Amino acid sequence: MSMQDPISNLLTGIRNAQARRKPEFIVSSSSKKIALLELLVREGYIDSITVEEGKKPEVSILLKYYEGKPVIREIKRLSKPGLREYVGKKDLPSINGGLGIAVVSTSKGLMTDKQAREAGLGGELLCSVF
Repeated sequence: MSMQDPISNLLTGIRNAQARRKPEFIVSSSSKKIALLELLVREGYIDSITVEEGKKPEVSILLKYYEGKPVIREIKRLSKPGLREYVGKKDLPSINGGLGIAVVSTSKGLMTDKQAREAGLGGELLCSVF
């Protein structure tokens, strides 16, 4: 069975692993997934990632918890394969009053909404994290 939306599969894996209080989980690798996970590491939402090369490359994700609760309270896919959501630099959303981030795919790579605002770029809204 082919996977239609690998980013949604990754986000669902993160939600499910945190619901079960798993410290780590493994997902298949792609350049876009790695870029998204590296952004989440930089922003402090996940602890670390390890890329495992091989016949089927995989990414091992070490999730972050604070006082027994997951750091990521909510993670949502915004742009879907059936309905892509693009925004200009003036229309970038602010997630929970600036406490969360929106991940934007721009011509310069994946950025948070704050970084895209500073760079004056718009793009496709991938997901929101709070």
